[in-house]
Amino acid sequence: MPTQPTPDVTNNTLKIATFNLFNYIEPPLAYYDFENIYSQESWQKKQDWICDYVEQYQPDVIGFQEVFSADALQDLLAKQGYVHFCVVDEPTIIDDYICRDPVVALASRYPIKAVSAISAPFDVAESIGLDPEFSFSRKPLRATIDLPHVGDTDCYVVHLKSKRPMLEASTEQHTAGASTPSAKAQVLATLKAEVIGSWGSSIQRGSEAALLYYAIIERREDTGNPVVLMGDFNDDIQQTPLQCLTTNSIRDRQVSDQKQILDTFWLADSFKLYQTTDHANDVTRSPTHYFGAKGNVLDYILLSCEFNAEYNASLFEVSDYQTYDRHLINPIFDRDGNSTDHGIVNITLSLRS
Repeated sequence: MPTQPTPDVTNNTLKIATFNLFNYIEPPLAYYDFENIYSQESWQKKQDWICDYVEQYQPDVIGFQEVFSADALQDLLAKQGYVHFCVVDEPTIIDDYICRDPVVALASRYPIKAVSAISAPFDVAESIGLDPEFSFSRKPLRATIDLPHVGDTDCYVVHLKSKRPMLEASTEQHTAGASTPSAKAQVLATLKAEVIGSWGSSIQRGSEAALLYYAIIERREDTGNPVVLMGDFNDDIQQTPLQCLTTNSIRDRQVSDQKQILDTFWLADSFKLYQTTDHANDVTRSPTHYFGAKGNVLDYILLSCEFNAEYNASLFEVSDYQTYDRHLINPIFDRDGNSTDHGIVNITLSLRS
């Protein structure tokens, strides 16, 4: 493979994207069920679709979710100029060629200096009533990247627990003497499973968010590195399970210089940062995922104060925010049939003058 050109460090803009690949798995491997194997034609269309997006939008750093075949993704992106790539986990193979538990990955045009998986400290998990062996549903990734003008920057890629109920309905307790459960038994079993299972998923997702932010605070306190947190959060970040990720206040009002201290640890939603700049023109935020006809924003890029134009010492500001969703709102099967079920969030950061 020919050597790729080194990125121009004098460039005054940076582009960052978060991209849920939706079951990125190279045949003959299958995802979740033996029937879920891409044909060679479908696989090539998926590969081409990814390349088309990358060539059009040219992000410098991309966080990926739903990766089963990391080696194939690394090879694909290397041909597009992303010579730096990392993962911190691997999927589970449950039956020869059937896989579950996809992982997150990161690709960068700039050097990755260190990579680490984020895990929950046992004592912290136990202190909030969780099992000391608590684990993330998908291991978050932290890559320290040497970005132009800001230097070492901690880029986190996450895929938090989905809203899918953790429990399935049990139909064992059905009408006495009946060989199959009654309609009432089925409905009530499903209701109970969904009520408890959905709450269980919320607990897991909220715990992941809190423990992740705890780890980010500790790392930021230790290194002072700027922070980019991106991924599929599987929820609205303003909702209770995820609110902690963008908190910028504490209950103790007696602490002096509280705002100045918290500002350096606050992670802000890049879309809201974009809205505060002179670049925004009555932009509305597009959903990144649809459940039926209902659209939701599940994919986010959060930024530390170094990228916040309202922070006096910031180096960059969010000069553009885009959600690539043509394949969701106006799909053409031949073009988009093997794309993804998520919109792709892409931001541009411009050096402040």
